[in-house]
Amino acid sequence: MFGSRRRGGIRGNEAVAGWLFVAPVVVILGLFLLLPILMALWVSLSGWNGQGSPFRADVPFVGADNYTRLFTQDGLARENFMTSIRNNAYYVLLVVPAQTVLALGLALVVNRRVLRGRSFFRTAFYFPSVTSSVAISVMFLFLFANTGAVNSLLSMFGLDGPQWFSDPRGLLHLSLSGLGLVDLAHPPAALTDGGLLGLSWWEWLAGPSVAMSTIIILVVWTTSGTFMLMFLAALQDVPVQLEEASLIDGAGPWQRLRYVTLPLLKPTMFLVITLGLISTWQVFDQIYVMSQGNPAKTTLTPAYLSYRTAFKDFEYGSGAAISFVLFLLIVVLTLVQRWVMRDRDRVPRTRARLLPTRTRRS
Repeated sequence: MFGSRRRGGIRGNEAVAGWLFVAPVVVILGLFLLLPILMALWVSLSGWNGQGSPFRADVPFVGADNYTRLFTQDGLARENFMTSIRNNAYYVLLVVPAQTVLALGLALVVNRRVLRGRSFFRTAFYFPSVTSSVAISVMFLFLFANTGAVNSLLSMFGLDGPQWFSDPRGLLHLSLSGLGLVDLAHPPAALTDGGLLGLSWWEWLAGPSVAMSTIIILVVWTTSGTFMLMFLAALQDVPVQLEEASLIDGAGPWQRLRYVTLPLLKPTMFLVITLGLISTWQVFDQIYVMSQGNPAKTTLTPAYLSYRTAFKDFEYGSGAAISFVLFLLIVVLTLVQRWVMRDRDRVPRTRARLLPTRTRRS
């Protein structure tokens, strides 16, 4: 009786009070986040064409048909999806390392105490990140036009600039052709005969197109400022005593960066790469404004393909299926990246418990 009275005292209803406080947030997230996801999952399993409600009895249920068409059935749906995966994969492989290295370099520069006007440079480097992506995309369309500033600058050095947004050739193909290793008009039969998931090996190994390279430049320039702030915050938390100790030990700038700074920046590095990985697989607005998947589908991405399939081709089931496949792909790649960047120096707890006491003390 005494115990029940104590549990029913002032602290007895904490759990109920806690649920009452978080109930509005739970309801809002359920209505505007969880419920739409479940509705989209149902749409991906149906043949809904956008007319009326997707929950009507006459809407056909196709099961996993919309998913199998993306991987196992020959046709335009699989070809477009695999083309978008190839384009986005090259986009990720170039954007994520470039923006991470550039952001870290900028953070190291603006973190220097001897730099004059640090506030100005921090603002200047961060300014593209807070500017409208649509406005910057339109600006890049003018810069990389056939008679734009970039081609005019190249002509001053005697170079003929390409038609940036009309050139579907891959950079790897152009590099191999420039070295005289392949002929673009007659690619190797060994690469054109075989393939994977509807695309030939020659198409998989094309590299990002000339048009995609302009979008890559834009994205690296606009996103590095945000990640620079993350690295800058982490750099300012590096203990001064460690830097002074490394100076006393005779470590040079590169040695301090490699053995002192970078190990302490590992959590921030993981955050920056994870956010970069997620955002690059979800690229949409730059593609929508600058190219809409052209030329020759070389800038087509899964996010834009999902939009085009649903809202232009009125195949809402296939469009929703593409978005869920993209979601699973992002989750898997994030888990892989977390496993790769795990701290290998720590002994797992299960193994530590099994070690003898004498070994752990030593």
